Amino acid sequence: MSLNHEECLAILEQIRWSGKPKCPYCESTNATAYKNERRYHCNECFTSYSVTVGTLFHKTHVELQKWFLAIHLVLNSPGGVSVRQLAKEIGVNKNTACYMIERIHKARVEEQELLQEVMKV
Repeated sequence: MSLNHEECLAILEQIRWSGKPKCPYCESTNATAYKNERRYHCNECFTSYSVTVGTLFHKTHVELQKWFLAIHLVLNSPGGVSVRQLAKEIGVNKNTACYMIERIHKARVEEQELLQEVMKV
């Protein structure tokens, strides 16, 4: 999988919003896009947001490409993938890999539809 960050954001926007940004705080679709950034300003509650807010990708410094690959590895490996193996495969340290596995497992329950759609990429 050789997607760049912008392509991953576009895919997430299509999965979550069908291309029409929706504020995760007030659910308004009345938003203005920021120039040169994939962020939006809600014209109802006046907050700034991106497509990752409210997902397992929110407030992480790990690139989305690595997240997408990690999701594939964690969910497709029979018997699971070890922390060390995931760290090596996607190029992060063990602590980050452990954190990512925990978030992916938690998302299996809370964000099942999102994970299923990312798996199709």
